[in-house]
Amino acid sequence: MTDSVNDDEARGHATMSDVADAAGVSLKSVSRVINNEPHVSAKLRTKVEAAIATLNYVPDPAARSLAGARSFTIGLLFDNPSPNYTMKVLAGAYRACVERKYHLRIDSIDTRVDTATLHAALDAIFRDTRSDGFVLTPPLSDDPRVLEALERRGVRYSRLAPLLDPQRSMAVIIDDAAAAARVADLLYDHGHRRFGLVNGPDSHGAALTRRQGFLDRLRQRDPAVVTAETSGGFLFEGGIVAGRELLDRPDRPTAIFATNDDSAAGVMVACTQLGLTVPRDVSVCGFDDSWIAKTVWPYLTTVFQPIEAMAYAAAQMLLDREPTTGVDRVRCLDFELILRDSVEQAPV
Repeated sequence: MTDSVNDDEARGHATMSDVADAAGVSLKSVSRVINNEPHVSAKLRTKVEAAIATLNYVPDPAARSLAGARSFTIGLLFDNPSPNYTMKVLAGAYRACVERKYHLRIDSIDTRVDTATLHAALDAIFRDTRSDGFVLTPPLSDDPRVLEALERRGVRYSRLAPLLDPQRSMAVIIDDAAAAARVADLLYDHGHRRFGLVNGPDSHGAALTRRQGFLDRLRQRDPAVVTAETSGGFLFEGGIVAGRELLDRPDRPTAIFATNDDSAAGVMVACTQLGLTVPRDVSVCGFDDSWIAKTVWPYLTTVFQPIEAMAYAAAQMLLDREPTTGVDRVRCLDFELILRDSVEQAPV
């Protein structure tokens, strides 16, 4: 450690000792501020941060991890077929880590495997790296095998869009049911009375919530409404198959809600394959407001889900290390219905 300090001094780099001297506090106090430990007074934090800024001090993550129990790494666990969702989650979690000078580790877990195989994959992650916690994405957010494995080891975690027992952990959500209800209102108010619904995987809690929110609102508007349903698996290819299945019906729907944008884009391809025009013959609405919503033509009407902001918030909750209980453990962010060109009045 002495050699490291001497090397820093020789290069003219400020050390933690320099920060402590400049702030007039102990090394331990500097460490508490840098590590974002709870119960640090505003006065102490201001003094230390001012000294850090003046000296242009850059904490060394390796030295920080050696100094305490933390690794200054958090993990991000995925099992999601949508590349747009994955990239936005990565962007949000990475931004939070950069701000806190943490490392981000990314791993993929296949929830379709048996329990023994899933536990072996988790064991390998725990064995290969130390992480201060994990951000779980759907469907991992609701997989009891994953949650129990983390809790058994005393590993902290936060979840994106959990359906089951949201207050079991720190979590970030939107009101998926209310968002889907807005879609139902939009289509109904445009005169549509024959509806199609392209669902996501049953393992994704958000997909189930969107389905229920859409159907419940349509039944409120008209108890006699019948909606044809099929699954697109949150996939572009799945949307094509689902779209053809719905549109091949003799009483084909005049409006289709796909519960993510990838499958909505697939539905639009199916319309083209069958010689139908969007939105003249069929109105289509998606969910997420991903890049594909403005890649297809006509541009896709969809629900904006702040995926990057949700991932950022979930990572921040993990990094804050503040104890959370009850409703404070769950943050609900806003959504927005984005009106574009794929929805219009029902054909006469």
